[in-house]
Amino acid sequence: MPTSVKSLLVGTTKGAFILDAGPGRRTWKLRGPFHFGQVVNDVRLDPRDGRTLLASATGGHLGPTVYASLDRGKSWNEAKTPPKFEKGKERPPGKQKDTRGLAVKSCFWLEPGHVDEPGVWYLGTTPAGMFRSADGGRNWKGVAGVNESKVWALWNSNGGNATPGGAIFHSIQVDPRDKRHLYASISVGGTCESVDGGRSWKPLNKGVESDFFPGEPGDWGHDPHCMIIHPANPDQLYQQNHCGSYALDRSKGERWTRIGRNMPKSIGDIGFVMVGHPSDPRTVWVFPMDGTKVWPRTSPDGKPAVYRTRDGGASWQRCDKGLPREHAWHTVKRQCMCADRDPKRTGVYYGTTSGEVWASLDGADSWTRISSGLPHVYSLRFGEFR
Repeated sequence: MPTSVKSLLVGTTKGAFILDAGPGRRTWKLRGPFHFGQVVNDVRLDPRDGRTLLASATGGHLGPTVYASLDRGKSWNEAKTPPKFEKGKERPPGKQKDTRGLAVKSCFWLEPGHVDEPGVWYLGTTPAGMFRSADGGRNWKGVAGVNESKVWALWNSNGGNATPGGAIFHSIQVDPRDKRHLYASISVGGTCESVDGGRSWKPLNKGVESDFFPGEPGDWGHDPHCMIIHPANPDQLYQQNHCGSYALDRSKGERWTRIGRNMPKSIGDIGFVMVGHPSDPRTVWVFPMDGTKVWPRTSPDGKPAVYRTRDGGASWQRCDKGLPREHAWHTVKRQCMCADRDPKRTGVYYGTTSGEVWASLDGADSWTRISSGLPHVYSLRFGEFR
């Protein structure tokens, strides 16, 4: 295998797969499955060493856990200490009569730590919890600032049943300028920020609509689908939400602006994914889904398209060349779209609920299907093995 290999890491309902790129990313070779039969919510390659590969999985009686590989997926080792809530942690108040200690239901979002903290990883779970590993994913410990928060029960209200996937702690982002500066989002909780390495958190939801609750939106109770720090500008945040698409310039304040208002009304601005260009802070890609009252979670009218903005959301272009023109009833989940790091010939990729992976090497101007027949795709991440 070449010294450096560009790859797409695929998590699915039946295991993980890896798509390795050939010369010029013109061909792709599929490897796997790994952890066959388990639900793999996320697969990440550590960009700091190009070697450590982590997968978050939940498999039947095996329970939720994290696996690590140091040989490009040939062999895997389960975490010695998987993520677990501290003993005595009670379930949130609600209709559940079960008062036993709380258990992690699924290991969900994986995020490598700061470049100055090799070996550090973060993990978001369902119910909404946050865990940290300082040794490359072998041992995990709960982040007390989240798991013991005074508003934890609010994030996990009604037993976490307000959304189909429960209350999920996701979109963990580390400011590349400051290892103590973290962002995260909680389904049915909202987006929040920490400036002390996760010891304390404050809400960051001003300007975000919340039309599924009566009255004026408060500090908590929002439903972010995905939130990112733009890779080309750490002050620029973008968010896909149950109630639209938003941007926030932290150098100017704390109020989000709904940039999705500029999307075509026939398409709307509801979706799960938000991806930033590696070197252009005003370029972002989204994949809209049908967000009507029925919420079928499919491409609008069965006609999938990526939408791109090159001016921070002031205008959007439909990018569907090469995509199916009709009867493609899939969507793209929150971890299932990514971009590589080539600033001149940027690759954009997405995986679908119907088990396909699509690629564009011209910034979304045209698309090619590079894999099909996979299980339902839960995550798609770019990585470069070294």
